[in-house]
Amino acid sequence: MEKIKMEIAGEISLSEDPGSTMRKWREIFEISQVGLAKYLKITVSTISDYEGSRRKSPGTAVVKRFVNSLFEIDKANGGRISQKFTEKERPPDDYFEVHEFARSITLKDFVSLIKGKVITNADLLESKKLYGYTLIDSIKVILDMPFSYFQNLYGNVNERAFVFMGVSTGRSPFVVVRVSSSKPSAIVLHNIEPNKIDKLAMKISERERIPMIVSKMPVEEIKNALNRI
Repeated sequence: MEKIKMEIAGEISLSEDPGSTMRKWREIFEISQVGLAKYLKITVSTISDYEGSRRKSPGTAVVKRFVNSLFEIDKANGGRISQKFTEKERPPDDYFEVHEFARSITLKDFVSLIKGKVITNADLLESKKLYGYTLIDSIKVILDMPFSYFQNLYGNVNERAFVFMGVSTGRSPFVVVRVSSSKPSAIVLHNIEPNKIDKLAMKISERERIPMIVSKMPVEEIKNALNRI
């Protein structure tokens, strides 16, 4: 667990907006500002000032205390979030690429950034938040990737978008997600015509309440747009 603590601390320290990154991790651990302030024995306004960048960037001591408190509070609450961060074997990069955002964005903003078109569950655009995305070579993942690697697709959190490249109808990605215990917040089918989308894929999308999005934006442009977040 020390490894993931160091990764979180490093992400905050190196972020261009440390306050937003601190807020992101507090939200991931499902801890309120009030709960965090109470545990740290500081005022809620202090937490708010850090997250709103109204205080100078936190030093290493503050970051260390902040990160430790996330895990300690979660442990007191049963350790549900911490369990997601067990050490995992790093899969080869040719299966997929995982990227974590420095701050959360709404699904609506995500769709705008990738010039996407929403096919199903458009009512969730405003309410869903994303903390990252995973770019997936659908053929390699579905046909070649060991099943033990599957959880690595989610990076640090499930609240992310899966961007599937090399899809023809979209059925396989949604069937895989349908039988998985973990679910992404949204699925993007890259470079596919809406009228080519498999009807079963659409039904699974609607039943699982996982928005389906299509985008023809070149992959490198998608990465350039999203990796700045």
